[in-house]
Amino acid sequence: MRLMRLFMASVLACAALAFATQAQASSVRELGYPTSSPFPAADCPTSCQAIAQVSGMQVQLGGINNPFRVNKPGYVVAWTVRLGSPDASQVSFFKTSYGSVPQARLSVLSSLHKGHQFKLVAQSDLFKLEPYFGSTPTFVLKAPLRMHTNEVLGLTVPTWVPAFAHGLNSHDAWRSSHSGSACTAANPSPGAQQTLKSVKVYGCLYRTARLLYSATFVPDPTPPKKKK
Repeated sequence: MRLMRLFMASVLACAALAFATQAQASSVRELGYPTSSPFPAADCPTSCQAIAQVSGMQVQLGGINNPFRVNKPGYVVAWTVRLGSPDASQVSFFKTSYGSVPQARLSVLSSLHKGHQFKLVAQSDLFKLEPYFGSTPTFVLKAPLRMHTNEVLGLTVPTWVPAFAHGLNSHDAWRSSHSGSACTAANPSPGAQQTLKSVKVYGCLYRTARLLYSATFVPDPTPPKKKK
């Protein structure tokens, strides 16, 4: 039995070493979390605002444009979200207004290159987030999300989540799946994009604010060049 335990420990150690080596060789990226611009504090409970019934994408982050667009194919294997800690009255308001289960999912979006239109090409399962309020959890996806060159990873919130920060500098900006008069409405109609192959206009641009999510992206490996 002791020999079996030693053997299993050796196997696990080798597997971890192999994964670390492969990850380093593949240039794993954390989309939406550049070291120069870590997560700010989430709004709640102070000046509490939440993301509600919408899909969104961060398009500028600390001066970096399109931090969730990939420049080569690969897979998203995990994601991280920073969650505020709304108080009881705030939670009651959000649940009454937007849904009893705070939840979110990742969305892979392909630009149609006209009028900020994006097609939904893939999405993750929904994650229930209330147990993690006040923390910054990382979740491994049950099925990795395939992304192709120039696709964008958005965040879709069918109900609400306190993963939002506002009052930041003008170098932070995000787009929502609303357009027109909905951009300035206090409570726009539900606009979360959840039907695969559907197209939505991400017509509302908001500055000085940030959606507090990031994702672990593993690009496809590049074969070494053959020597002539």
